[in-house]
Amino acid sequence: MIPGLLRGPSTVDTAAAFTLAADAPLFGDDRTVPVARFEAENFLGEPSTVVQVATDGEWSLVLTPSRQNKPSQVPDGSTAAAQTAAWVPTVLLTPSHELRQHVVISASRQTLEIRDTDGRVIRSFPVAVGAPGTPTPTGAVGYLQARYLDPSQGQTTHRIQLTSLHATAADEPFRGSDGGLIGIHFGAITGGTISHGCIRGDNDTLTTIDSLPVGTLVHLVR
Repeated sequence: MIPGLLRGPSTVDTAAAFTLAADAPLFGDDRTVPVARFEAENFLGEPSTVVQVATDGEWSLVLTPSRQNKPSQVPDGSTAAAQTAAWVPTVLLTPSHELRQHVVISASRQTLEIRDTDGRVIRSFPVAVGAPGTPTPTGAVGYLQARYLDPSQGQTTHRIQLTSLHATAADEPFRGSDGGLIGIHFGAITGGTISHGCIRGDNDTLTTIDSLPVGTLVHLVR
């Protein structure tokens, strides 16, 4: 948990993907004292992809894959942030690749859409979303931060597409220690409100998502 992180923006119009030459300090709105650092390599030992969503002079607002607070720690009447953000000096960012498409997941329609930069739907798939007690969060924008196979979860063919988004209703919906991260992964049942908050799709869905670059934005909507 990093309380000094900012709540991520609920809408993002443009984004660009970067990497880091070295670990980068992250700042809150005052931009004076670092609240955390963005490591140049992710937990897989691969270069971290950093997604820039706004600029202000020599500063860039980037989405971050860490939690601000656990749902159990927020005051009554408030909700935990599904996505966090922070400011980083733009000079520390190295341009990586273009983000020409984005993902839109609707919890109410139980669909996953691939859209182009103009918002046109390229592909649409049925998916399963979070159960009532562990709902998939909505009103947030994150990104695909990593992908990997995980035999311990039965994912040996299609890589789990790990996003930077977090559950907002439970600290650990899957009873593990992943911090409630939301993933997109293969599931035999691709419909209904049945998951711990993650998105379950079929072979075609996962193959298509796997073809998108890391850093691709993921919009969670109602």
